[in-house]
Amino acid sequence: MPYSPLAPALVAAMIAVGAAILGLRLSNAPRAARRLIPFSGGLLAGIALFGVLPELAERNGWSGGLALLAMGLLLLWAVGRWVYAVCPACSHTHDHTLCPASLHGFALPLVVAASLHSFLDGLSIAASAQQHSGSLAAAVVFGVGLHKIPEGIALGVMLRAALNSRRAALGWCVAVQAATVLGAALESAAGPHLGALWLSCALGLAGGSFVYLAYHAVHAEWRLRGALPAFAPALTGAAGAAILQHGLHAWLH
Repeated sequence: MPYSPLAPALVAAMIAVGAAILGLRLSNAPRAARRLIPFSGGLLAGIALFGVLPELAERNGWSGGLALLAMGLLLLWAVGRWVYAVCPACSHTHDHTLCPASLHGFALPLVVAASLHSFLDGLSIAASAQQHSGSLAAAVVFGVGLHKIPEGIALGVMLRAALNSRRAALGWCVAVQAATVLGAALESAAGPHLGALWLSCALGLAGGSFVYLAYHAVHAEWRLRGALPAFAPALTGAAGAAILQHGLHAWLH
């Protein structure tokens, strides 16, 4: 039976919704959750460098693979620079742990940006599932699922501050995470008919987004608490991604 990316995409979305519910119950973003952000960032960077990039290099050569990864990174950077910060957990510049004020007018741009991020998560899961390497698909799903925890908490906290109704905030959290399944469904349906170039571009976008998120996760923690609290968990996450990728590859082959 062929592997379907819809189930893991749905699981990742449910993880994020559960984390958002936790965020809705908190008056301030928990400091403990922030410690997970640089670790998940390092994990995502490790998956991009040790999982996605080798697959791209196998199809397009190392120069082509690096170019596709850079293309994805630059695209996410352009959106975050000139449109809106893509990731609510690690890209936003305002420290909501110290802000008691409601974020009036903040809900719509946050929902749009977070939906784009969730759509790319689903795209990443589906694009990796089309590879012959099952270890890449498993590593991407694991990385996305882990990153969904602090992302979901931050999304719940911010939407609760931006909206008067807790129920409305929860509804928008669910709508945002539904984009994860939508991205996986679109890539799963259209990807096989668009050829190898589309798959390479989708993987490049996925890997580039992982690097982008990793940079912002580590930079945010570095700015708040210094180099050691930022880089120690990030390097641990990157090393864990390398070990995970190698272990999954050996187990599946």
